[in-house]
Amino acid sequence: MTMPTPSGPDQQPGDDEGHKLGPTRIRDLMVVAVVVAIALWILIHYNYGAFPSLPWLSGISLYVVAALEVVIGFIVRKRVAEKEIGRGKGQLHPINAARLVALAKASAILGAVAAGGWAGVLVFLLQNGILEAARADRIGAIVGLVGGIVLAAAALWLEHCCRAPDDPSADNAETTPNSPPAPA
Repeated sequence: MTMPTPSGPDQQPGDDEGHKLGPTRIRDLMVVAVVVAIALWILIHYNYGAFPSLPWLSGISLYVVAALEVVIGFIVRKRVAEKEIGRGKGQLHPINAARLVALAKASAILGAVAAGGWAGVLVFLLQNGILEAARADRIGAIVGLVGGIVLAAAALWLEHCCRAPDDPSADNAETTPNSPPAPA
């Protein structure tokens, strides 16, 4: 029986570098926001009259989700610092930490999409300052744009708080593999 070969010419068996889940990069979120901003600007440029007016509370749900993620981030950070991670009662279960990372990554993308979308709308509204409807919609677009940025920042904060603590043996210089055990 033969083992399956790796999918790339340079990969060795057991090489998982391409499959690691890393922290969300701000650069990637910026690319998403710019692409969505351009797409929304094009959409609204040709169809502005078909859209209803924007209420200034239109982006408020982004702030609510961001606030929840910040609070959860502080709770997770406290539990990680106090080493309250495990399966015991009152501890943060590792599966829940993984779910929070997934929530943070999804929220960061949602924040980038929202910020980009509202930015595209706002650019169009600023270009059409002579229209009364465009002037009235600016406040809603600004609230949504800031809400998207706040949500992305809160999601990055939550993701940061969910990081695994560093290896404890690396912090303790006395117990390196080559050093003799400490005297009793």
